Amino acid sequence: MNASASPAPAPAALDVEAVRRQFPGLRTRVHDKPLVYLDSAASAQKPQAVIDAEREVYERYYSNIHRGVHKLSVMATDAYEKARARVQRFLGAPEVREIILLRGATEAINLVAQTYGRKHVAAGDEVLITGLEHHSNIVPWQMLCEEKGAVLRVAPIDDAGVVDMGAFERLLGPKTRIVSLSHVSNALGTVNPVKRMTELAHAAGAVVMIDGAQAVPHTPVDVRKIGCDFYAFSGHKVYGPSGVGALYGRAEVLEAMPPWQGGGDMITTVTFEKSTWAEIPAKFEAGTPNIAGAIALGAALEWLEDVGLEAVAAHEDEMLRYGTDLLSAIPGLRLIGTAPRKAGILSFVLDDIHPHDIGTILDYEGVAIRTGHHCAQPVMDRYGVPATARASLACFNNREDLDVLARGIRKVQEMFK
Repeated sequence: MNASASPAPAPAALDVEAVRRQFPGLRTRVHDKPLVYLDSAASAQKPQAVIDAEREVYERYYSNIHRGVHKLSVMATDAYEKARARVQRFLGAPEVREIILLRGATEAINLVAQTYGRKHVAAGDEVLITGLEHHSNIVPWQMLCEEKGAVLRVAPIDDAGVVDMGAFERLLGPKTRIVSLSHVSNALGTVNPVKRMTELAHAAGAVVMIDGAQAVPHTPVDVRKIGCDFYAFSGHKVYGPSGVGALYGRAEVLEAMPPWQGGGDMITTVTFEKSTWAEIPAKFEAGTPNIAGAIALGAALEWLEDVGLEAVAAHEDEMLRYGTDLLSAIPGLRLIGTAPRKAGILSFVLDDIHPHDIGTILDYEGVAIRTGHHCAQPVMDRYGVPATARASLACFNNREDLDVLARGIRKVQEMFK
């Protein structure tokens, strides 16, 4: 998935078995079968280091942050802010104050829509997204456009699941205020050329919001190289806890945005007549956050960097090629989304068998996949299907996992003959 212009040195090979041993959840048995977990695009399993980091907070130094002078509060605050700094380094953000810790990518996109969007989008203006988007990158913009009398534009995708870049460029214009797009499609795995799309959007005078939830577990991300104004991801997809994530925003943009929610920690002064706001990032972090979750998110990013993102990307690319060949050889199976640049997703339909039936039978074989519209109903509409079965890869998956998947799919076919 790495789009470097010049060839980089080959990364060290990933020791997949050593990685697998760090995930206690993979030792689970399902219907008396070894678990084959192929649902990481929904939520990834957690390595022991992340489980230990969160448990340690509650066992040793849990306290509220930023407000206390006692030892536990100081320890918790220090660990929380170290996690923020870890996110900064992980995304390549220039400054730690550009990192806002939130509940996840969905909350981050809503924050941008309801703060930057409400301030800068007016009647007749336009917001541009793509035909690949997750509902969380569609609905907030629909709500904003309805409120403001603005227009939501959509750049279409082709049969392979690739955004039509000619159409994308033509849809950009003087009325475009915001461009919001996924780095990697959750339904198809398509990798968007986000750097080029950001350049085009900026040339048209728009700001760029990128949903990176499906990208950060699979490849190094550098927001400075991309050039985007906002970038969001969720912790639970990158081997961290659920209920926590992050938004990167350029400091000058964040400073000019109004706060989103009011409450503790986002203020400087409060009187009954008027309140004044704290500096970023606190201005956007009202109330007590998911303290232990954020600290464990920092541990997840540290763990992933120690494993090596380049090695992870190379391993997952190999698994994706292997899985694509394996599933393509099954008669009656059609892969949905065949973009030349993909990351970690194998979406498919099978004969006339409903994906929910596929998922149920595979579960009895110990295989966990996701079935349904994947919170991407417009993508399903584009292909004329109500749903797909989706196997999604992580750093701990191996060829045997995909072999078990393929055997399970053939068993599904046999049962429906």
